[in-house]
Amino acid sequence: MINTEIKPFKATAFKSGQFVEVTEADVKGKWAVFFFYPADFTFVCPTELGDLADKYAELQKLGVEVYSVSTDTHFCHKAWHDSSETIGKINYYMLGDQTGTITNNFGVMRPGVGLADRATFLIDPQGIIQAVEITAEGIGRDADDLMRKVKAAQYVASHPGEVCPAKWKEGEATLAPSLDLVGKI
Repeated sequence: MINTEIKPFKATAFKSGQFVEVTEADVKGKWAVFFFYPADFTFVCPTELGDLADKYAELQKLGVEVYSVSTDTHFCHKAWHDSSETIGKINYYMLGDQTGTITNNFGVMRPGVGLADRATFLIDPQGIIQAVEITAEGIGRDADDLMRKVKAAQYVASHPGEVCPAKWKEGEATLAPSLDLVGKI
């Protein structure tokens, strides 16, 4: 999936108290996070979505839009948003993917189950996937680590010839791969 372009889709999302249509064309032109989760009204999912909601303003400052995706409907997303304090703080897009088109496009549909895996995709402004994280059902993701990956991907995109080493944080030294570095790290 890395370095591949997102595929066409059309879905209805719940965002800011409204239902809105979203396509792959809406995603291109800015950085985006697609945040797949199994189902609304569950257990680990709201903790992850709430954690991501806490980072949404910071992601927006970095020019990143967030699209959470489950195979629930946009109506279900609204009901969850209205009934849960944690989900109620979400301001990003909550895409309904009841046909499974988006989930299948990203290759994270659980065969025979109709639910998405717990997966995160970071997409650049050209619509190219730059990072992927997939975890097992019981393992929640960390929005702070996602923030680090966003900043690293944006840094590398704006600084050709440089790469970010393990545990890189914004402002730290990067590497410029060259023959001189071979065997020296």
